[in-house]
Amino acid sequence: MAEGRKRTNALALALAVACGGPESGPRAAGPEEGEREAVADDARAPAPARRIVAWAGDVDRADSDFLAVLDADPESPGYGSMIATVPVDRRGTHPHHTEHRMPPGGTLFTNGFMAGATFRFDLSDADAPRLLGSFEEAAGFTFPHSYERLPNGNVLATFQGRGPDNVDPGGLVEIDDSGTAIRSGSAADPGAPRALIRPYSLAIAPDLDRVVVTSYDMGEDMGMAGGRRGRTHVVQVWRLSDLSVLATIDLPPLPGGGGDEQPGEPRLLDDGRTVLVSTFTCGLYRITGLASGYPGAEPVHSFGGGGCAVPVVVGRFWVQSVPSANAIVALDVSDPGAPVEVSRLELGARSFPHWLALDEGSGRIVVADRGDGEERLYVALIDLATGALSLDDRFRDPGSERPGVSFERSEWPHGATGAARPHGSVFVGGE
Repeated sequence: MAEGRKRTNALALALAVACGGPESGPRAAGPEEGEREAVADDARAPAPARRIVAWAGDVDRADSDFLAVLDADPESPGYGSMIATVPVDRRGTHPHHTEHRMPPGGTLFTNGFMAGATFRFDLSDADAPRLLGSFEEAAGFTFPHSYERLPNGNVLATFQGRGPDNVDPGGLVEIDDSGTAIRSGSAADPGAPRALIRPYSLAIAPDLDRVVVTSYDMGEDMGMAGGRRGRTHVVQVWRLSDLSVLATIDLPPLPGGGGDEQPGEPRLLDDGRTVLVSTFTCGLYRITGLASGYPGAEPVHSFGGGGCAVPVVVGRFWVQSVPSANAIVALDVSDPGAPVEVSRLELGARSFPHWLALDEGSGRIVVADRGDGEERLYVALIDLATGALSLDDRFRDPGSERPGVSFERSEWPHGATGAARPHGSVFVGGE
C-alpha cells in the first residue's frame, strides 16, 4: 500500500544517511527537483529507535514476570545496557507475544499466555515504563495470543478460545487502549465443522477489507486442559468490516513434505495486497484470491528443518527465524510466488531464534530465543539493497566480549530475582 511504500522509502533514505550515502554530504545551493523530493522524504524519515523493550518471564517462576527496557541508541556509550524494569506482580504467566511494533500512542499490549492475560504498559516515557493494568477476557473470548493495530489505532487481537476452560474455536476482538472491547467475531465456520480452529496470529489488509488469521493450539503444546486435542492445519480469511469468517482453508502439503503443515505467522507485504504465511514446519505459503470470495493457499518456499516462528517484512525482503538452523534467513519476495534466499545469519549452536521485530528507523532487527537456548537478545542488521544480514556486534552487555545482551543474570533494576527469559521484544522511541 502507499503508506507501506512511504515507510520503506523513508527507511532506505535513513540508512543511506547513516552510512554516508549520497544524501549525507553537503548540498549545493538551489537543489534540482529530485533533490527537493529527497529533502522532503528525509524530513519524514523515522529516526533510529532509542530503546528496546523485552517482555520477560522469571525462569524459576519464583518471582514476578516483568518488562525490561534496554538502551538501543547506537550513539549511546551505554548501548546494550539495562535501563529499567517493571514487574507485573504475577508469576509464571509465560510472557509470550507482544505487539510486533510500538504503536504511536505509547500503550503496548503483551500476552501472558498461561495466565490467559493481556498486560498493558505505558511506554510514552520508555525509561520509566508503567503497568496500566491487565484483563483476561474480552467479549466472552479468552486466552489472547497476538495483537495488530487497526487503521483507527485500536488493537485487533486473536483469542484462542471461550470461557475459563479455553473451549475452541475462539475469535477476534477489537480493543481500545483502555482495554475495552469494541466489537468481536467468532471463528466458528459452519463450512468447516470438523476443523480445529484456534486463532493464533493475524495480518490485516485494510485496502482489501480482509484479515488473514492462522490457527494453532498453544494449549496443546503446554498441556492445558480444555477444548479438543489435535493439530490444526487451517488458515482463515475474515472480512475486516464486520469481523466475519469468509473461508477456512486447509494448507496443502509442501512438495516433498510430510503433509503436517502447522500455520504460524501471516504478514502483509508492502504492496498492501499480498499475504504470506509461514508455518512451524518451515513452509511459506501465499494466500491466493484474497480479494475474491474464493481464497486459497499455495506453497511457495521451504526453509527446511522445523520450528520456524516470527518473521519480519523489510521492504522486498522476508526475514524468517529458523531455529533448527540456528539462524535467521532473508528471502527476496519481489515475486511472492517464487521467493529467493539471499542471506542467512547463523547465531551459534546454543541459539534458537524465535522472535524478530524491526526498527523502521535503522533497519535493525531484534532477535529473541525461543526459550530452550540461551536467554539472550541479539540485534541483526539488514542491507536494504541486497538483503544481506549481519550481526550488530556493538549491541552487547557492557564489558562483555560477546555480542548480545544476556538475561541470565542475578540482578535487575527491580531486584535480585535471577535469570529471566525474554520473548516478545520491540524497538521504542525515535525522537
